[in-house]
Amino acid sequence: MATDKNTIDRRAARTRASLHQALISLILTKGYDSIMVDEICQTANVGRSTFYLHYTSKDDLKKSGLDGLRRQLAETAAHVAHGDRPSPSLGFSLAMFEHARGHVDLYRALAGGRGGTVALGTIRKILSDLVRDELGANGDKNSPDAIPRELVVQYVVGAYMAVLTWWLDGGTKLPPDRIDAMFHRLATEGAMAKGP
Repeated sequence: MATDKNTIDRRAARTRASLHQALISLILTKGYDSIMVDEICQTANVGRSTFYLHYTSKDDLKKSGLDGLRRQLAETAAHVAHGDRPSPSLGFSLAMFEHARGHVDLYRALAGGRGGTVALGTIRKILSDLVRDELGANGDKNSPDAIPRELVVQYVVGAYMAVLTWWLDGGTKLPPDRIDAMFHRLATEGAMAKGP
């Protein structure tokens, strides 16, 4: 019986992977907004009923495609927190810059139109959860001067998204480790940090 379940799980995983690849391919060729579920199914060679067994819409498909990014960033942040990098704070940032540079065409395609709102909103939620978890582990809630945790989360994630967008719009000329160092410097020293 376990073999049948494993076969079904592998088949479902292959179907989901095919649908994600089809969506990415279509985004890169024609943009997100004009894509129809029928086109995704045709490109993936999957029936509509099979699509709807896994996803409720193309937005749902896109959001689920970011789950791998969520896992990668969480794993990286966990490694950083255990000493794999000199600065344990905001451990997701370098991995996110590296991911964005490795998929720059996809990020640019995702950033346009209504589809960009879905993708960027999901990325913002992923980053907010990571920062919130990190602050939960390191925060000092008993200080009378403490800044509300959620304000810190929104500040850090908003700043990160602005730096990421600026970097992508500029063609990712700076290497990921350099833009990451700049982000960390701004996040720790603030806007008054002097440039190189």
